[in-house]
Amino acid sequence: MIFQQNEYDRLQKVIVCPPKYMEIKNVINETQKFYEDENIDVKIAMEQHERFVQTLKQFDIEVIELMTDSKLNEQVFTRDIGFVNGETLFTCEMGRNIRKPEIDVLQQFLDHEDLTYTPLTTRSIEGGDVVVANDKVYVGRSLRTTRKAIQDLQKQIPDKEVVTVQIREDILHLDCCFNLVSDKVGLIYNDAFDEKERNLLHNEYDLIEVTDDEQFTLGTNVFSIGDGKIISLPENKQVNKQLTNKGFEVVEVPFSEIIKSGGSFRCCTLPIERGK
Repeated sequence: MIFQQNEYDRLQKVIVCPPKYMEIKNVINETQKFYEDENIDVKIAMEQHERFVQTLKQFDIEVIELMTDSKLNEQVFTRDIGFVNGETLFTCEMGRNIRKPEIDVLQQFLDHEDLTYTPLTTRSIEGGDVVVANDKVYVGRSLRTTRKAIQDLQKQIPDKEVVTVQIREDILHLDCCFNLVSDKVGLIYNDAFDEKERNLLHNEYDLIEVTDDEQFTLGTNVFSIGDGKIISLPENKQVNKQLTNKGFEVVEVPFSEIIKSGGSFRCCTLPIERGK
């Protein structure tokens, strides 16, 4: 079954992809630029990803692993290639040609499993810019997601209000600076937004403000698995403390090697069944 109404209901099924061929080869974001010389230790990345997968399975979550392709170095970030709204799984239209074949891998899997999906074809929209929030869908206007693609998404989901949120040009996706962990609570990196966008989000939610240091280690990019449980990096101590203070159970999982490529737990997951 395909179903998701928000980012925090009980997670039942999720798509991931191991970082078997992860490499900073063609720099596509600011974080990769910082780690370009050091690059990725694939052995450590694979071990950390496997621990993450085992953590999900410990909470009775079905984990589906896509096939890896040696030519696709960013496959671990399955969030970008699709998203679910209601009972519809949308496959995305990638902003960078280097990542477009990742959509083919996803669609081949869905076809094989007889899972229906709706391809988004307007260039371009990526799932990391999409935050589903019940009757609203927040979409980041970024270098990867265009205004036209957002307008076309609104036509696809007329029963929801699509809210465009402009983000700072050097921020890769919306989920790198804004995320929701309940119907009332979220996380935000304030400097990613201008005053208008900041106020819009703060007026809607009780937002934990992420510092510059923890923004660099992707403090907003936690992953809610439901029942108030949130997977987060052990390094992000202030975020984790504030989440705990608000009554959430923080499950700390090491992910330091994978975040060198510019994404953390949310970026590495494509939930396809939540809550229902």
